[in-house]
Amino acid sequence: MSSTKPEQSLVVLGAGVLGLTIAYLAALADDVSFNIRVIARELPEDMDSQAWASPYAGANWSPMELGGRDERVRKWEEKTFNKLWDMIPTGLVKLLPTKLYTTRGRDISDLWWKDLVRNIRILSPSDVPEPFKAGVAFDTVSVNPAEYLPWLQSELVSYGVTFERRNVRSLDELRSLVGPNGILVNASALGSRSIIGVEDTKLYPIRGQTILVHAPGLQECVLVESQVAEEATYIIPRPGKGQSDTAILGGTFQSKNWDTSLDMQIARGIFDRCAALAPFLKSAESRILKHNVGLRPAREGGPRVELERIAMPLQSTHDLIPWNGSPASGHDCEQSMVVVHAYGFGPAGFQRSWGAAEEVLELMKTQVALKRDT
Repeated sequence: MSSTKPEQSLVVLGAGVLGLTIAYLAALADDVSFNIRVIARELPEDMDSQAWASPYAGANWSPMELGGRDERVRKWEEKTFNKLWDMIPTGLVKLLPTKLYTTRGRDISDLWWKDLVRNIRILSPSDVPEPFKAGVAFDTVSVNPAEYLPWLQSELVSYGVTFERRNVRSLDELRSLVGPNGILVNASALGSRSIIGVEDTKLYPIRGQTILVHAPGLQECVLVESQVAEEATYIIPRPGKGQSDTAILGGTFQSKNWDTSLDMQIARGIFDRCAALAPFLKSAESRILKHNVGLRPAREGGPRVELERIAMPLQSTHDLIPWNGSPASGHDCEQSMVVVHAYGFGPAGFQRSWGAAEEVLELMKTQVALKRDT
């Protein structure tokens, strides 16, 4: 790295897909030399922990309503889709032929995402199974979190990024690591609801239950526009070098449900709905590998991506801030911590990751430039 680039301390809180992608772009920044540390309770080796969402994501790109209403989100989606599409030759991303079925008529012209995906077309009536009325075919992408997240981590380690396992309960705990001129990226997902100094009560979980299957005969993604509350039906084949020919069957979409226990009645419903669309699932070649339950980190009003300056030490109306082990000093009250928030992406963390991370990087670079000019 060139010594002419300004150096900047950067702490990333959270090692899900958003936190890792932000750290990755920061590590590759060509005009700022970020000294990066990733701190998280769960790291990519903790793929069986239900305390974070990324391991349980469908991790494909699929159309979601918010992208059609919010231009900022649409840009995140476009940038992420194009980045993942370009990564297909690496084997980390799968080119995914997809069919979307609906009980309503469908006109391509009213789809906000028609120019984002590849090879979109209306299905002929003979290609649409009962009870659906219409369908759209297109090419999209999927990734496998069990390989994609460790890849991001290994890349970061190769760039000199350090990782620390820590359960952070208060932003005060990070003051010494961030330093007086450093930047904290808060990518703590649902953790931001209870971390003191953030305490964002707009966050809520969306419970998702899925089934991981080995199904070498499945190479096509199927999505269904659900008319049933809290129910989602999808089949998402995944790439995989260590474990090939897998797919995720889903699922549920249960807002404000914190229950991470497995419901086998729900699992039966998921399997039967998916098998009706892909009878291969009932063949001898297909087998169930795992049942999953995860909590998508959603937020009322949509994702939060913005910079905030938080006074340190933390002040609180309840006067119950935990002691962080550092002695108080007279200049403490004059300090503030620069925090860039990036959380609340709900079911769309993977499919907005690169675009949102790019915006976070620009916010950080602007802050570095302001500091340099003062």
